[in-house]
Amino acid sequence: MRIAGLDIGSTTVKAVVLQDGVGVWRQYMRHNTRQAETARDLLQAMEDEAGLTPEQDVIALTGSGSGTIAPFLGGAQVQEVVAVSAAVEALHPDVRFVSEIGGEDMKTIFFTPTEAGKAKQVYMQSACSGGTGAFIEKSARKLGISGDELNEMSYDGVTLHKVSAKCGIFAEADANSLLKAGVPKEEIIASLFEAVVQQNLATLTKGNTPLPSVLLLGGPNMFFKGLREAWAHHLAKLWEDKGTELPEQTSATDCIHTPEDALYYACLGCAQIVGREKAEDNLYAGLEKLDWWITEGQIESKAREGRGGLKGSERDLVVFRAAFEQPGVSESAKASGPLFVGCDFGSTTVKAVALSEDGDVEASVYRQSIGNPIEDAKAIFAALREKGVASIRGLGITGYGKDLLKDILGADEPVVETVAHAAGAMHVFPDADAICDVGGCDVKIMLLRQGTVSDFRLNSQCSSGNGAFLQGVAERYGVDLDDYADRAFEAEAMPDLMMGCGVFLQSDIVNQQRKGWKSEEIMAALASVLPLNVWVYAGQFQNLRSIGRKFVLQGGTHRNLAVVKAQVDFIRDKVPGAEVVVHPMSGEAGAFGAALLALQNHTPDQQSNFIGFERVSALEYHTTTNDITTCRWCAVNCKRAFIDVKVPDGRGRPKSKVPVGEGWERVITGNSCSRGLIEDAVEYRDRLAEITEAKNAHPNTAERIREDAFR
Repeated sequence: MRIAGLDIGSTTVKAVVLQDGVGVWRQYMRHNTRQAETARDLLQAMEDEAGLTPEQDVIALTGSGSGTIAPFLGGAQVQEVVAVSAAVEALHPDVRFVSEIGGEDMKTIFFTPTEAGKAKQVYMQSACSGGTGAFIEKSARKLGISGDELNEMSYDGVTLHKVSAKCGIFAEADANSLLKAGVPKEEIIASLFEAVVQQNLATLTKGNTPLPSVLLLGGPNMFFKGLREAWAHHLAKLWEDKGTELPEQTSATDCIHTPEDALYYACLGCAQIVGREKAEDNLYAGLEKLDWWITEGQIESKAREGRGGLKGSERDLVVFRAAFEQPGVSESAKASGPLFVGCDFGSTTVKAVALSEDGDVEASVYRQSIGNPIEDAKAIFAALREKGVASIRGLGITGYGKDLLKDILGADEPVVETVAHAAGAMHVFPDADAICDVGGCDVKIMLLRQGTVSDFRLNSQCSSGNGAFLQGVAERYGVDLDDYADRAFEAEAMPDLMMGCGVFLQSDIVNQQRKGWKSEEIMAALASVLPLNVWVYAGQFQNLRSIGRKFVLQGGTHRNLAVVKAQVDFIRDKVPGAEVVVHPMSGEAGAFGAALLALQNHTPDQQSNFIGFERVSALEYHTTTNDITTCRWCAVNCKRAFIDVKVPDGRGRPKSKVPVGEGWERVITGNSCSRGLIEDAVEYRDRLAEITEAKNAHPNTAERIREDAFR
């Protein structure tokens, strides 16, 4: 008799076949929200390759998605912690602590010997993606790191930085800050491994000490070499600090094990459990009922629970596309003459627009951020040069990278983001009442009265409703962001997703996957809930009618027509007869606004501060981020980065704890207040001496007269 064990998880489906207690077949597949279909593929493979026979062999299921599928297969359903514990006790009787990290959950199990056997304590985290495999993979994708590279990246000997793993959203914000500071990718990934282990030890142990020996299970622990190294480092340190005795003639590393089949322990455990029960109660029923569920049952269930698709009727979609599929602003075939350039160095993309003296668009560039602002600058100016931009009369700059790059590039017009985006919108739509700008990592809503910004709302602390969240979900489903709208419009129905926190929204998405909702249906639902997150959750607007009647949509996220469709439907539902327009340069609106301000504030005899294309392409720099660069002016202890850029008139920092000679200019990033721009007490004293010397050389006569009069 054969026993099949099936683990239907949040991101993958794993399966094993045991014969006489010995594993004879195993395989795993990513399901990309198609849990039932992927399980069927694996079952078919088990029948064809391992001889699994309906009404003769036994099957057991576990995992977050097993509840829906188990009734169609006739097998037993085993709780996953029970399954993992059973496998561990059978295969590793001496193990005292288990960490299993999955795609979207984590669990720790403590085994304590007692007179009656072993007591088990289990702690789980499943409501937040922080510290899970999906969290690590998403961060790696953003850094442009392939799966094979990620598997081999190290922890040992790599400089670490502070990254929060308690919340996946905060961790992403920390990683973004490190990226913008020019921290190498290897150090960011090692810091993520550090954060994951710290999260497990701080949150999922509940004050208990993991004792040797230790078992690491799950895909991330099995595949990521650096994560295993982080575990070894922290457990060894913990055991040393606690005075934990190790078995004789063993090291800490010898007490930490990651088995070759670490992915399959839940499968093995549920198969072992059902093997001890009556076989006739858990006979494999074959594929017939599961096939019915896939072809008919799921559709009927979704019709009851969900709602119509985002696209509406086919005619509605045709009308919408005709109105909102805009060709954008036409550019010159080849830009020429001195131009005014605006650059927007955003959190996920970098944009540039070149304008003539008459305000006509001569060239524009929109591209994904490399992650390092100086490398982004090199790439964007190289792209402008390819489009014929040879001379710049004025340079405006905005976005996250503004403060870092304004002096390095020689910007004539550093522009606050809200000002740049408002200028870009009002130039095209001077009668607008509201501007909604949705970017990669933030949401900006600006209210206009009489041609000026009267109020604005900014949400940059939560991923709910921004472009990066949509992009992360699309990437998980293997969908290119440019194809998002087409996939979402394929959905004839979609589930209702909850509004609010991105962590809870992610949890809701996983829950809908378990119910059989497909990737395109979830993507449509995610676009549909975005307006609620933008206007109600982030903007805190309870009455859209009070805002006005003309709404401008811009920002890179509104290049996605699925998002635009959801926004248009939502706004017109709340404000009947509202006029909703999309900026013709939606993604480049901030850069367009910065270029306009550079043009408007330029005087005829003014020379641009721009350093030139040649010097941009030849920029040399190096970054330092360690304990020495950490700001000590207050208890926050900001993890700053010193970015030293080679420039002809650089003053250098010879007295610094991280010295650099003349010809180099230092930019400090990662500080949360202006005091962080002063390196340390030595520089503070030097600055104070310079200020005192300047006061003595150029006394304030009025101040001295007041002092004398007071005396």
